[in-house]
Amino acid sequence: MLTLLLVALFLFWLNGRCRDANGAEWGSFWLNRLDGLNRLFCHHYHRLQSVPVPLPREGGAILVSNHISGLDPLLMIASCDRPLRFLIAREQYQRFGMQWLFRAVGCIPVDRENSPEKALRQAFKALAEGEVIALFPHGKIHLDSDPPRKIKPGAARLAARANLPLIALHISGVAAPGEVMRPVILRSRAVVKLQAEIDGSELSDEELNHLIEQALDGD
Repeated sequence: MLTLLLVALFLFWLNGRCRDANGAEWGSFWLNRLDGLNRLFCHHYHRLQSVPVPLPREGGAILVSNHISGLDPLLMIASCDRPLRFLIAREQYQRFGMQWLFRAVGCIPVDRENSPEKALRQAFKALAEGEVIALFPHGKIHLDSDPPRKIKPGAARLAARANLPLIALHISGVAAPGEVMRPVILRSRAVVKLQAEIDGSELSDEELNHLIEQALDGD
């Protein structure tokens, strides 16, 4: 009986902490609590240092970042005051036990082999409806120390076609960079830094892609 009482008190306390930490409106009680839990996890356990990400208060926007670990999406969500819809590889979207969560937070699966355009069409629709799309233009984990890799053109195409602001971030300070699960578990001193705000309205796709590439290299 005492154990059950202690568990109930802990859950009541945790619910309050998650409620107070919630920083974005996801349209669902449980997703808002999960948002608060993620912010507590990132700011206290991973000691996240981040600048306010200058997302517009409403309307569509595009957020890009370098990609160094499996912790990166959690850090980006914890740094923003609006929900993010990530474009993720279909094989990641279909991970056992995770698909319900990816679907709940609005992730858009990208079938890179067969129909990548389908994901871009979904992203365009989400942007037109005023949502924030987030993606990793390198396409997979890529460290600053790795040989240069050409970024995917999706972010530039989205920004150019939708005529929306593109905000570039840079993530560093993660434990076990280059891996997926260990960076989530191992404590780190994570940093999310604003790299650039890019207006692509008068740029070609190639010029815009080059600016994104420069912003992601961490210099």
